[in-house]
Amino acid sequence: MRPLTEVAASLDLKPDDLLPYGPLAKLSWATMKRLSGSTKRGKLVLVSAMTPTKYGEGKTTTSIGLVQGLRKRNVRAMAALREPSLGPVFGAKGGGTGGGKATLEPSARINLHCTGDLHAITAANNLLAALVDNAINFDQRRFKQVTWRRCIDMNDRFLRNTVIGLGGPASGVPREDGFDITAASEIMATLCLADGVADLKARLGRLIVGVDRDGKPVTAGDLNAVGAMAALLGDALLPNLAQTTEGCPALVHGGPFANIAHGCNSVMATKAALALADVVVTEAGFAFDLGGEKFLDLKCRAAGLWPHAVVLVGTARALRFHGGDQPGLGAIEKGFANVRRHLNSIRGFGLEPVLSLNVFSTDTEEELGLIEKLGRAEGVTVARNEGYVRGGEGSVAVAEAVERALTKPAPTPKFTYELTASPEEKIRAIAQKVYGAKDVELTQDARKDLERIKAWGFDQWPICMAKTHLSLSDDPAKQGAPEGFTIAVRQMRVSAGAGFLLALTGEILTMPGLPKVPAAYNLDLRDDGEVVGVQ
Repeated sequence: MRPLTEVAASLDLKPDDLLPYGPLAKLSWATMKRLSGSTKRGKLVLVSAMTPTKYGEGKTTTSIGLVQGLRKRNVRAMAALREPSLGPVFGAKGGGTGGGKATLEPSARINLHCTGDLHAITAANNLLAALVDNAINFDQRRFKQVTWRRCIDMNDRFLRNTVIGLGGPASGVPREDGFDITAASEIMATLCLADGVADLKARLGRLIVGVDRDGKPVTAGDLNAVGAMAALLGDALLPNLAQTTEGCPALVHGGPFANIAHGCNSVMATKAALALADVVVTEAGFAFDLGGEKFLDLKCRAAGLWPHAVVLVGTARALRFHGGDQPGLGAIEKGFANVRRHLNSIRGFGLEPVLSLNVFSTDTEEELGLIEKLGRAEGVTVARNEGYVRGGEGSVAVAEAVERALTKPAPTPKFTYELTASPEEKIRAIAQKVYGAKDVELTQDARKDLERIKAWGFDQWPICMAKTHLSLSDDPAKQGAPEGFTIAVRQMRVSAGAGFLLALTGEILTMPGLPKVPAAYNLDLRDDGEVVGVQ
């Protein structure tokens, strides 16, 4: 690892611009204020992917390798990426810092605690929960319904539904409650979309924690919770400076999941990076139908951003899976229908994608050649990415393709729907234009939720779809590019702090569980203090 001051110096940042956190650092308040007033604006590159297998297809590895490849070509580039959640780190997917020679460093530190941002978000979320129950304790008549849930940064299925307040009057009023994973907390989404302290406080004040006896929303502002929550989130609002395997700069900040939230790193980190570098590479979680759509329709719409280029990551492994997981080239050709659907979705936003083929050691030349042929038939540039094994040198082909894309005029923002459309029309537009669905269907509970949302005046907010990441549909068993399916919306929620409506589909859960053999079994601490086994 390079001294972090050297990494910062490559962006013209001085030691005084940093608040050291061990081998990491946060950008100082004064630095963020200076960058927010900068007129410099680099070009933004979004990295997304085809529908992944449960192991992921390497978006973070591709993003880091791409930055290193661009740096090899003397481009002033940096990454703006999400922070990992402990849930997947200890679960099925493992760490979230890339891999091989395209990794964020220090990898174990970033995967486990980073600078404590997710812990601060957890604390702020649970402080608000405690203040809600305290208000109930002293004024039981105020709440007709409590909607705010506690959170923890862990996959723990046994906390999905709980009962609190047991033990008599001294323990409070018994009621049903539950936990979400921190990445699904509305405070995570709120912090990542906030643009400064004043905006964060305004968003925190709008958080809806329940419904009063008159059917009106009760907010965090009503409970006088904003100041204390903002105090807990103060340092967490500042982006974290890290480095890649080759010493390239990266801002790592925020970590909402894309299947149950909006899946992008923070607005503040992205804008700071655009003021520091000529090219900023960012990613959005899972496939383009989840993170990519939300990056454009939610984050870019709210922050006034738009990418100059989009990279779609594909792998032979995922193509085989979506083609029926059979041996031979036929499965890959059939599975390419999934890639084709995502390419068309990207073009629907007025953007022209680059297809990055993430190469694994088990891939054959015949498989890779077929994928390149299929990509060229779609009129898309295909570049092999070997960043995992070869670092920046192995990502030069993707970097060259991205550089060519960046020479074209800046695309004009084009969204999936207009904000003036009804929530049902917005959901249908996403389902049909991005997922390829035939139609959408709202359950009776979801329609009741929408009636309340419309009565409260939130019906013109954008939509964040909560959907499985393993299929374009809401059924994880439907592989490839399914057709003729209907998306079922079973519940609607108001994320007032984030400023969007959350539509829950299928069996998507806001608190995941661990697999039978968790990745946690592989972790250990050596006698010299080094953490090992983070995959």
